[in-house]
Amino acid sequence: MKILCVLYDDPINGYPPSYARDSIPVIRKYPDGQTVPNPERIDFRPGELLGCVSGELGLRRFLEERGHSLVVTSDKDGPDSRFEQELPDSDVVISQPFWPAYLTRERIARAPKLKLAITAGIGSDHVDLRAAVERNITVAEVTFSNSISVAEHVVMMILSLVRNYLPSHDWVRRGGWNIADCVERAYDLEGMQVGTVAAGRIGLAVLRRLKPFEVGLHYTDRHRLPPQVEEELGLTFHPDAAAMVPHCDVVTINCPLHPETEHLFDDALLARMKRGTYLINTARAKICDRDAIVRALESGRLAGYAGDVWFPQPAPKDHPWRTMPHEGMTPHISGSTLSAQARYAAGVREILECWFAGRPIRKEYLVVEGGKLAGVGASSYSV
Repeated sequence: MKILCVLYDDPINGYPPSYARDSIPVIRKYPDGQTVPNPERIDFRPGELLGCVSGELGLRRFLEERGHSLVVTSDKDGPDSRFEQELPDSDVVISQPFWPAYLTRERIARAPKLKLAITAGIGSDHVDLRAAVERNITVAEVTFSNSISVAEHVVMMILSLVRNYLPSHDWVRRGGWNIADCVERAYDLEGMQVGTVAAGRIGLAVLRRLKPFEVGLHYTDRHRLPPQVEEELGLTFHPDAAAMVPHCDVVTINCPLHPETEHLFDDALLARMKRGTYLINTARAKICDRDAIVRALESGRLAGYAGDVWFPQPAPKDHPWRTMPHEGMTPHISGSTLSAQARYAAGVREILECWFAGRPIRKEYLVVEGGKLAGVGASSYSV
């Protein structure tokens, strides 16, 4: 079989010969009891850079020993890209949310041999799921592999906005000691009301991590949490985002992108928020109306916007989110720490081991199987 793998570019200074730490913590289970990926073997050292082209997700030896071919590229966009050239005779496509190879209906039509699309991470909205259903292509992702990584990033971004961290750091970098300039937009998180749109693996992890900050916690989700969890964390449930956001000082978006959530945060929803609300989006950029976010920051409706998701990815240099006021944007890195990479690389290998051996892929990894939404896909997506 031919496996086509799309990964982000190597570091500018080349693949690292050494790392800041000698090891990463060993985690065997996630908070809900699900075990971490458990392939038969791995051909990498956890803590290595695996998500870039030279890292190859640690797959080359495994695949070539079994007679398969592996093509790895970062060139994914446009009709003359390496991805377009290699796609027509590929059996398996592996891509990342951070550097997505968009498997559109048109691209799927040009890939008659394609049987399996794997997301190295979580979030498979870069695949046209309806087209995958119609073509009976299996779509899988490494569920929970980097959920906690993203939750930590959310908390970091909330604090960086509320405390005005990035502008204050910039004053120091420029040689200044401008305390008044630093604190004129700095507040305490304590006592604020924080709400999450979706309380799945990531959203619930965010709520748990914010509980010690003595904040009010709110959520909305299509699946209400058990009463004991609501009581434990002191959660207030709201039937939808429109009902929740007027009560919040901070809103974090942690839901999948699908037709019901695309452009959810438009001018109308933003107008329902308190003046000076902070909005954090590590889910998907198209859940927000791009230009509505810019307008809300310029008018003061939003006090800050932070996130690491863009559309398209990579974002063009003139994308307005790069230069809008009071932003805390990063490239899509929240789920690609070296710790997370060890898990999602192992998960990709586990999925491939099952696929080649004709064994069932874990239900929690499945998004589409047998011509319908399956596993995690059935509860998270709509086609």
